[in-house]
Amino acid sequence: MVDFSTILAGFGDAFSLINLLFVICGVILGQFVGAVPGIGPIMAMAIAIPFTFALDPLVAISFLVGVNKGGLVGGAVPAVLMNTPGTPDAAATAMDGYPLAKKGKPLKATKMALFSSVTGDTFSDIVLITVSAPLAVLALRMGPIEIAALMIFAFSVLAGLIGNSLTKGIIAAALGLLVASVGTDPEHYTPRLIFGYWDLFDGLPLPSVAIGMLAISEILRRMSDAHGSVRSAIIMEDTGNPDDRRVTWAEYWSCRYTMLRGATIGTIFGALPGIGSTAAAFMSYAFTKARSKDPQSFGKGNLHGIAAAESANSAVVGSNLIPLLTLGIPGSVSAALIISAFMIHGMQPGPLLFENQGRLVYGLFGAMIMANFINLWIGQVGLRLWVKVVSAPESIIFSSAVLLCFVGVSMATNGLFGVAIMLIFAVIGYLMSSFGYPLVIFIIAFFLGPRCEKSIAQSLALTNGDLTQVLKSPVAVALLLLSVVSFVWFLARSREAEL
Repeated sequence: MVDFSTILAGFGDAFSLINLLFVICGVILGQFVGAVPGIGPIMAMAIAIPFTFALDPLVAISFLVGVNKGGLVGGAVPAVLMNTPGTPDAAATAMDGYPLAKKGKPLKATKMALFSSVTGDTFSDIVLITVSAPLAVLALRMGPIEIAALMIFAFSVLAGLIGNSLTKGIIAAALGLLVASVGTDPEHYTPRLIFGYWDLFDGLPLPSVAIGMLAISEILRRMSDAHGSVRSAIIMEDTGNPDDRRVTWAEYWSCRYTMLRGATIGTIFGALPGIGSTAAAFMSYAFTKARSKDPQSFGKGNLHGIAAAESANSAVVGSNLIPLLTLGIPGSVSAALIISAFMIHGMQPGPLLFENQGRLVYGLFGAMIMANFINLWIGQVGLRLWVKVVSAPESIIFSSAVLLCFVGVSMATNGLFGVAIMLIFAVIGYLMSSFGYPLVIFIIAFFLGPRCEKSIAQSLALTNGDLTQVLKSPVAVALLLLSVVSFVWFLARSREAEL
């Protein structure tokens, strides 16, 4: 489907000077926001998307991927030095990173986290490059009925994101579908729920909804939770021994199986929509501890604990793009944001992307590999700088983020109308998160809603409403059965969590 010359051209585009500079900027920004507890790469990506509107599509998406990759590396810095994870993904890293820092080895702990993160990330990128094109070829053989079954399967995996409350998860999904129905009917093109505001004729602007729900609402939540609280003391004192300031090759190589196991777990978890990097990190940590000959040393500064957590959570980044690029299904919030960037630049992720934009896809693959090496370089050079970032006042950080949100949304949408939509959804997002309603379900349902409705309408028109025609498609039957199995499995797991 993609010839060798297209692949070479794509990798050539990835290593152009302008793309290299934006990947470096993305990694720096990602490590910066990752190092600040409470900000994280998700908020940074949501804010940055409107500013990429004027960029070349490859440059824009490579920049966002750089932010995402850098954020996971930066999140380990406060986890190790302050016992305060910069991102939820780094919570498992703190379990051994902080005790090792307290022993006078903070640089060894942060460097082990960096090396493990880059190793796991590179592993998952190689898997992505290897399997995505064959999966896209299979997906191209799907007709409207198969696509409708695929969309139903995508909604079934939302059950895996419900958490501890089935009711709240269903309500969040229903609200996402309701908001997605604003605009025109995809089948008859008649306006719905616009209430006389013709700016809503094409639906609610995705940048306004995403930034309001994910960025502004999180800022509001962090500000309401602050109440004058101060951050923990930063640990940077070391023993004075040069060996305690670096990770030797022998130490790195001794963790090779731990990192390979963590990268494998993270890759699998990332390819399955709805599980996420935090679960991958804790699963890898628990499995490594269980397999260790000295499990009592975990939680006291064991390098294998850091390697297990960081290799797993970073491996999710690459494999998250497998369902996104091959099927057009976002399995996480970061993947949903990357899809919105594709759509802003006039492209629809899915199997046709390899056929119509093969050069762009392989350019993105090249940029991802390049970002891993930049992550390694920036991480080692910028460690001292990120320590300063950790101690920056939250008032300055949050006020700057809010200003960027306003400017970005006004650029990407219809001026003040888009900003007003953003503020409305900021309040909705704050209220939903305050009462425990999962925002990730809302966002993914909002994105998938129109596509699911359109595919079902096409299937009904093709079969004249005869649902028995579905039985003639083995792929559709398999996907529907898989939807039932996954929904029941996730539902059972959710009820076990409630008990």
